[in-house]
Amino acid sequence: MSIAYKEAEHEGEGWKGKSSMPSLPEVHQSMRVPKKAGFMRKLLAFVGPGYLVAVGYMDPGNWATDLAGGSKFGYTLLSVILISNLMAILLQALAGRLGIVTGRDLAQACRDHYSKPVSFALWILCELAIAACDLAEVIGAAIALNLLFGIPLIYGVILTSIDVLLVLMLQKRGFRYIEAMVISLMALITFCFVMELIFSQPDFAAVAAGFIPTTEIVTNPAMLYIALGILGATVMPHNLYLHSSIVQTRKIEPTIQGKREAIKFATIDSTIALMLALFVNAAILILSAAAFHSAGKEVAEIQDAYHLLGPMLGTGAASVLFAVALLASGQNSTLTGTLAGQIVMEGFLNIRLSPWLRRLITRMIAIIPAVIVIGIYGESGATDLLILSQVILSLQLSFAVIPLVKFTSDRKKMGELITPKWMIVLSWIVAVLIAALNAYLLYSTFFGN
Repeated sequence: MSIAYKEAEHEGEGWKGKSSMPSLPEVHQSMRVPKKAGFMRKLLAFVGPGYLVAVGYMDPGNWATDLAGGSKFGYTLLSVILISNLMAILLQALAGRLGIVTGRDLAQACRDHYSKPVSFALWILCELAIAACDLAEVIGAAIALNLLFGIPLIYGVILTSIDVLLVLMLQKRGFRYIEAMVISLMALITFCFVMELIFSQPDFAAVAAGFIPTTEIVTNPAMLYIALGILGATVMPHNLYLHSSIVQTRKIEPTIQGKREAIKFATIDSTIALMLALFVNAAILILSAAAFHSAGKEVAEIQDAYHLLGPMLGTGAASVLFAVALLASGQNSTLTGTLAGQIVMEGFLNIRLSPWLRRLITRMIAIIPAVIVIGIYGESGATDLLILSQVILSLQLSFAVIPLVKFTSDRKKMGELITPKWMIVLSWIVAVLIAALNAYLLYSTFFGN
């Protein structure tokens, strides 16, 4: 057991129990941080975890809401994407702080704070959220394989299971290989959307105006509903568990100063990565607005967007790039989703499963319902599953956000590295706002007209 972990285990008196194992033990503190180095060299040592987190903010579950928002309302809802992303930046900074200061990921922190029944209930909710998120990613990747290569959806879903082997292969070689692959796929997605924006030639003055919030978003019920969908699909609960764990892959100095420095660089890493996610989400909406809204076409289906993009933009490359980005997005998200599944099960239950078994369980939970529904209902069933997955994520979100804000605001747990007061106030505002908006979204989904 490392010196840093021992210190984290014993510091603070705010926990009911002691953390018995480090998070992701096979890669815990496996990456060295240079002690005497300049700002850029140290920053590069911390670059990586933020990008694994960022992929969750551009997964296929976000695409439908962005496409619908752009095709129906033009550039107006860009402000909602911006606000959602700023919320995500704040919450991910808290998740990184929790992991670095306490030596616990969010799942372990919940287990060490709450009673066993409460902790067990939180685990079940979190497993449902991960399965729902995984479901969206599996279906998104399968849709991309279908669009690009004509592979039937049901076979595409099964093919996505190979990522279990890929994660294991990369993790055995070192966590840096996983980070490198994720960053490479993110670069591919970014390139695809840069080209899409060039093809679509959006009105950049209107784009700039779209980032300014308007009262119409609240007063127009149809616009508000999609805005809430964007909010609900943007902040992913499993990312909070993931980030609080993978920041601990860096071997930092087990001192207050060492942890303070790690918090700074981890926050910079996640903020830059999430700004890239902001670009991708905004690009999807801008593309939809430029290609479809201006032509008076409303598009919510990913498949419809693919088939319409080429003819409307005058180049078949637009459709191909769209599908390639979707495939990269789905595969990237499944890589990080399987890691989150391992973190959550080990953290809440304090048990250790073989990584291949844990990832196989996570993947099967997503693949089995997807295969059954697609086999019975076809492509329309896949779309309904995507919508259902986002509703389940909305249900679970507050059960991750509120404990995170609570723990990082507690001086007994965080010591002198407690979150600054201005961040605490903002965090509680965001937590309450997310809870209220998601409650409204769920009410509208089940009881709205």
